[in-house]
Amino acid sequence: MGLGTYIGPPDAPTDHAVEQAVAICLTSGRVNVLDTAINYRYQRAERSIGRALARLEDRDEVTRDEVFVATKNGYFAPDAESPTPPDHWIAEELIRPGILDPADIVDDCHAMSPSYLSDQFERSRRNLGLSTIDLVYLHNAPDTQIPVVGPEEFASRLEKAFELYERFREEGRLRAYGLATWDCLRARPDDPAFFSLESAVRLARKVGGEEHGFRFVEFPFNLSMPEAATVVNQPVEGDRATLFEAARRLGVGCFTSVPLFQGQLARTGPRRSGLTAAQTALQFARSAPGTIAPLVGQKRPEHLSENLELASRPPWDAEQFRSLVP
Repeated sequence: MGLGTYIGPPDAPTDHAVEQAVAICLTSGRVNVLDTAINYRYQRAERSIGRALARLEDRDEVTRDEVFVATKNGYFAPDAESPTPPDHWIAEELIRPGILDPADIVDDCHAMSPSYLSDQFERSRRNLGLSTIDLVYLHNAPDTQIPVVGPEEFASRLEKAFELYERFREEGRLRAYGLATWDCLRARPDDPAFFSLESAVRLARKVGGEEHGFRFVEFPFNLSMPEAATVVNQPVEGDRATLFEAARRLGVGCFTSVPLFQGQLARTGPRRSGLTAAQTALQFARSAPGTIAPLVGQKRPEHLSENLELASRPPWDAEQFRSLVP
């Protein structure tokens, strides 16, 4: 399992809870993936992870190469610790210095121009205290951008973003990049929200060759949102495949989000094999053929204990997994 850091107010008690969760997860030996984004808690999620990692390394409890850190850029992320009010922060920090052109802003909240992404990536590196980030996602880029700018303009913007990330890889600042998505990869092909994973891989090959860095995607997957395993929607070499299968064939790893459906499955979901409802939902998500890990937000000690106990068990086999597929 991976530790997600999305939920919580931008305050000191939540900072402390996240730092404690990172320490408990990593020192347990059962979690080594940390997932965040620059806009989560207005940059404080990244900083919480950075402080926790620094302390664990100082104490020789964790080494850098034992932890896989993923973050996301794209959405606006005013700094919760800046004296500049959030409603002025974008103008003062990004637009006025020429980092962000107002023409590149989509839906009043998102941008993916190279100058903007470069600025955000460097802020993420500072927040996390890392010289090299393992994975950076473009955050909901197809979902947000395509309805506004159209598929052709989006493809052009995506190519420029991939070029930027390939340069970061060459410089040693980044290991891999990807797309963190919501609807677009799970939608049916006739849905206006649909986006082809194969088209992104083709762009990455064009920019970076066969050794390109576009290696991961993130998308929702849970008992209430099983489309990645059930909907045959993604084109691959003239065929159609589920998202999980398409990713496997294209050489792209899958991380999944909202395994507990934002807590609903922990309260009302089914129970199997002596597991709690939360553990059943997590076991379903982590057992999907093709997934690397579900990303679960967890800060309370009782939740950490429950989830880490599950992480000591092997995932279900294919038959057990299919028995719960809706």
